[in-house]
Amino acid sequence: MIVTSGQLGLAADGTVPDGAEAQAAICFANINAILGETGANRTHVVRINAYVTDRVHMAGYMAARDAWLAKVEPPPASTLMIVAGFTRPEFVVEVEAMAVLPR
Repeated sequence: MIVTSGQLGLAADGTVPDGAEAQAAICFANINAILGETGANRTHVVRINAYVTDRVHMAGYMAARDAWLAKVEPPPASTLMIVAGFTRPEFVVEVEAMAVLPR
């Protein structure tokens, strides 16, 4: 079982892009990297928990999530919650994942 910490939309150069879709794309890229280190990939993900700071960010997050899961069948269980905020005000989305490698 692989469980990631919550991933924030922090780019490699330390910047935080505007908008939930761009931030979520970074979150999912980070999750790809974590999974890859264990020999897993997005097809092994069984659960996604995501958090956004406002309802206006739901569509952007979901666009990034749907693109990331476009060829994954069946898709994992997924929960999206609205929260008051994160450690820095520019963060609007956080994503964590749980994956299971077959025996």
